[in-house]
Amino acid sequence: MMAGVDRTAVARMIDHTLLAPEATVERVQALCAEARELGVGAVCVSPNQVATAAEALRGSSVGLASVVGFPSGAHRAEVKAAEAAAAVADGAAELDMVVPLGAVVAGDWALVEAHVRAVRDAAPDPVVLKVIVESAALDEAQLDRVCAVAVEAGADYVKTSTGFHPAGGATTEAVRRMRAAVGWDIGVKASGGIRDAATALAMIEAGATRIGASASAAILDGV
Repeated sequence: MMAGVDRTAVARMIDHTLLAPEATVERVQALCAEARELGVGAVCVSPNQVATAAEALRGSSVGLASVVGFPSGAHRAEVKAAEAAAAVADGAAELDMVVPLGAVVAGDWALVEAHVRAVRDAAPDPVVLKVIVESAALDEAQLDRVCAVAVEAGADYVKTSTGFHPAGGATTEAVRRMRAAVGWDIGVKASGGIRDAATALAMIEAGATRIGASASAAILDGV
């Protein structure tokens, strides 16, 4: 194990996640109960389940995140802004938004920046803004640039993946590159396909400061 990284520290880095479209109120309540038991940093749920999670987490130290423009990112900027504002009104303290991936691939950086700024304006500090870039779908130059644009537009974190894109999820190579792109003043969240302790610890060693996972218990059992 890396120096200074124990079970408690890893748990506090985890966003315990349930984004399945068929998730019920009961499953979200169970997720939140498990999050309390595990001592994770936050839960991450779909926008329609934020109010349920906020009630289930009341009085705990577990944070609450939701997603914006998920999972495609192919929403109008004003729709993302409205979704962000609604999630915060329902109790979310963190937002994980998806960039307009087509604009990234096309090199339309002004549009990418406009989307991130729209969400940042709708949910200003102290709401934590994480920008999902779908690293597996990008080349190195695109990944470097989208990270830089996200930070310029107000991101607190850059995040590898939704976990829903066919190109794949997080890799240690992508995390290292993203960390190099943003420096150490900005967070890096690794998400997508992280299901055991070895993978989670490899992501942390590569520079991740948050881990998005649904298999949080299995991860922590191995730390």
